[in-house]
Amino acid sequence: MTAPLPPDAAPPVPIVHGPVRERAPLPDVLRGLALLGILLVNAQDFAGFREWTQTGLDRAVQVLTDVFANGRFISIFAMLFGWGAAGLLQKQGSGIFLRRHLVLLAVGSLHSLLVWHGDIISLYAVLAFALLMTARLTVRGLLTLSAVLGAWWLGLGLLEGFAALAQGLEAGRFSGLPSLLAGQSYPEVVSGRAAEFLGVLLGGALYNGAWLLALFCLGAAAGRAGVLLRPHEHPRLLRGLSLWGLLIGLPLGVVLAWLNTRGDYASGLLAIPVRMGGGLASALGYVGLIGLLTVRDRLGPLRVFAAGGRVAMSNYISQSLIMTAVFYPYAGAQFGQWGAALSVGLALVLGLIQLPISAWWLRRFGTGPLEWLVRRAVYWK
Repeated sequence: MTAPLPPDAAPPVPIVHGPVRERAPLPDVLRGLALLGILLVNAQDFAGFREWTQTGLDRAVQVLTDVFANGRFISIFAMLFGWGAAGLLQKQGSGIFLRRHLVLLAVGSLHSLLVWHGDIISLYAVLAFALLMTARLTVRGLLTLSAVLGAWWLGLGLLEGFAALAQGLEAGRFSGLPSLLAGQSYPEVVSGRAAEFLGVLLGGALYNGAWLLALFCLGAAAGRAGVLLRPHEHPRLLRGLSLWGLLIGLPLGVVLAWLNTRGDYASGLLAIPVRMGGGLASALGYVGLIGLLTVRDRLGPLRVFAAGGRVAMSNYISQSLIMTAVFYPYAGAQFGQWGAALSVGLALVLGLIQLPISAWWLRRFGTGPLEWLVRRAVYWK
């Protein structure tokens, strides 16, 4: 006799090898929106401006970015990554799971070395292997693990920030910007990234690992419960997420915006947990709102983001290519010359232009170029 499954466990799913062909609108819309929001926030890193030095219109744009985007869309993206990775493991088995994430590690490493130091694909791919240990967890188990990891990471960050504040450290704030010099050639930039790549990747996995795994587990729990594929079964949950997520997340976004006007070291430390904690709350609020619109069949113009979400990897890499071509010293050489308003404006235009291009590409080819390449490498066909 076999033991009965716990009440919140997902029923066993037969392993069917091959790429997933059926798509639901909500995950693609969320992914497309997240990709645009991440680009708006990453504009600061591409352009090389410091948040706390912005004035006038630049400060206003920075405040809006902090309140509504900073930490919000990267949280949605990480949860979607966990949702997809856990679903892949459940449906296709560990062999395909391992092969896909090794391919993603290769793609992300090349992106980081050859294009932009801020790549997240390689970091997500490394941390995804930890999801193998969660394959048998129930929804409740995943949520519990996520809460423990998230609270631990946020708590350590707040303790570090308040300790620095109590000590009255007079050190200036760290920027996290790449070390680029006027006139640097492309080989020089790549050489510098290559020298620090492994340390940055491992350091990022150690520092951010608990938090990202917490988000991956939230996404995996959503997958087990069918929240994204069957949102019509969860209207009460979606209403709760939209209400409480925004009630908590938006005020924390205001706190983040205030911290990002200050150039002291302690404010920089405190901004990290405030950004991610408030970002997760707002992210859940956005998921709840868009989920309710999906249930009521009222996505309307938001449907255009689905095409961008279906070719997210190709769009993400192309964003890096275009933004570094504008700002980096071996090309447009505008690094450190633009403020928040122009930088975020450029990012917004680029992200919106990608949407009709993505729709046209999908009509013509059915999948994005990098998505096709990854699929060929994973499934060998």
